[in-house]
Amino acid sequence: MTFSVHGLAVSRGIAIGRAVLVASSRADVAHYFIDADKTVEEIQRVRVARDAVAEEIARVQRDLPKDAPHELSALLDVHLMLLQDEQLSDGVKHWITDRLYNAEWALTTQYEVIARQFDEMEDEYLRERKADLEQVVERILGFMKGVASPVFPAAQAASRQPRQQDLLLDDTMDVPLVLIAHDISPADMLQFKQSLFVGFATDVGGKTSHTAIVARSLDIPAVVGARSASQLIEQDDWVIIDGDSGVLIVDPSPIILAEYGFKQRQGELERQRLNRLKHTPALTIDGQKVELLANIEMPDDTAGAVAVGAVGVGLFRSEFLFMGRTGKLPDEQEQYLAYRKAVEGMQGLPVTIRTVDIGSDKPLDRLAGKAQDGQLNPALGLRAIRWSLADPPMFLTQLRAILRAAVHGQVNLLVPMLAHASEIRQTLSLLDHARAELDNKGIAYGPVQLGAMIEIPAAALTVKLFLKYFDFLSIGTNDLIQYTLAIDRADEAVSHLYDPCHPAVLRLIADTIAECKAQGKGVSVCGEMAGDVGMTRLLLGLGLRSFSMHPSQILAVKQQVLRADASKLQRWAQDVLASEEPSALLSP
Repeated sequence: MTFSVHGLAVSRGIAIGRAVLVASSRADVAHYFIDADKTVEEIQRVRVARDAVAEEIARVQRDLPKDAPHELSALLDVHLMLLQDEQLSDGVKHWITDRLYNAEWALTTQYEVIARQFDEMEDEYLRERKADLEQVVERILGFMKGVASPVFPAAQAASRQPRQQDLLLDDTMDVPLVLIAHDISPADMLQFKQSLFVGFATDVGGKTSHTAIVARSLDIPAVVGARSASQLIEQDDWVIIDGDSGVLIVDPSPIILAEYGFKQRQGELERQRLNRLKHTPALTIDGQKVELLANIEMPDDTAGAVAVGAVGVGLFRSEFLFMGRTGKLPDEQEQYLAYRKAVEGMQGLPVTIRTVDIGSDKPLDRLAGKAQDGQLNPALGLRAIRWSLADPPMFLTQLRAILRAAVHGQVNLLVPMLAHASEIRQTLSLLDHARAELDNKGIAYGPVQLGAMIEIPAAALTVKLFLKYFDFLSIGTNDLIQYTLAIDRADEAVSHLYDPCHPAVLRLIADTIAECKAQGKGVSVCGEMAGDVGMTRLLLGLGLRSFSMHPSQILAVKQQVLRADASKLQRWAQDVLASEEPSALLSP
């Protein structure tokens, strides 16, 4: 019987194949109390399993094929860091020695403790790193139970008996497979390069989860956050993964299969057409030049940005370098080398580095693991530039590293979450101080263009103040929407009210763009809106000429740019701004 499961579309395309199921290893964890004289033995069981998993991941990294996506190696690094996390190991020891929990129970209990901290994080990307922690714990548990990596045996065990659906698609026995799991680890994702897996779906995850990142880098259709998919879908079920609409169709009829087979072929043709645009300048019909920049998390991501024709990096999220650091944060030299690698990787194109965008509520600073009882609402607390200004030594270290990297190419420095003139003055003062420290040490550094994120309504409403101090502005639409509409993006009860097309949001964006143009200052949009092809025409009509997005979105947005007449879109954009329901006017 045909039925559908809905989730989030994170990587475009259509995948059709038979289901390979991967179950969660935490489902059957034993819970019992141990004798006091067994605590050392139980702690050693966890330590041995942890070391074995670390060696497995290190081996996978060593054996990575040269054409493996850079995101994959970076995410494996995250898993290695989480394995060595002191909060995880110390917490497990506590539950074993103080509560006399068995090793598996202690490990899952400490996982739940840390997972709650991740749930409270405001930054969506960092919040979804809980999935990485979960996978690390599951791999340790699997080793303790003597269970191998679940994907390989599951794939090998998949039945290959042809069905009526198989014959519609392929007359060989190599029927394509789709992976259905609670979640998928970066190591398991390696199989997508050299296996029959043509797509995947997971119960958990979001648009910035590691599974989504790797899926986009591999250009594999994927749906995440499908919640009950792994319970509803059975082994060998025929499944269609619609990565365009975020839908799984299970046990489809031959008619539906034929329809999606046609869509799949059309999608492949469209991808081929888009690839031809890589070296085409992004010009509108009326000759307006548009910058299409890339958002990256790690220095190695620059290869993917260059490959799709990005004209620079509009947002380097430097906080990724700070992840998994419950002790010492990355020092100046480590940061400098990372920034330099990104600058050199862009081959002379500009790189915009955003200063660290984390907060004291996140387990990333030197106080990680300690209670943050006063942090009632992390979204409104000590985060981003507020956190940086509260820890001048940390901030100066990062500023020096960025300035040093500017010797090797064009670097722009971007400051997040500014709202007050006093914050602006403090930031500029510390930047001058960082330059003076480098001068005193005789260390070379380069010039940087200085920019500010517009992601708080107060900043958008006082944009003239910002333009007195900054060379350019970057509109962070994700947070701007959240703060304008008073919507906690982490709260599923109100997430349906998160509306990029709300008139107030569009007005703040439009006014910011207009003021920058009036003063001859650069302005870009670097949030999800920049990579949404449904918003491209509107942003062009509002005067935006600089978009920064995930590299996988660049060619699709470029296609929209090439088809647009920016001058004719201006009046229509004003009509959208004046509408009570702007989204109704955005349909093609």
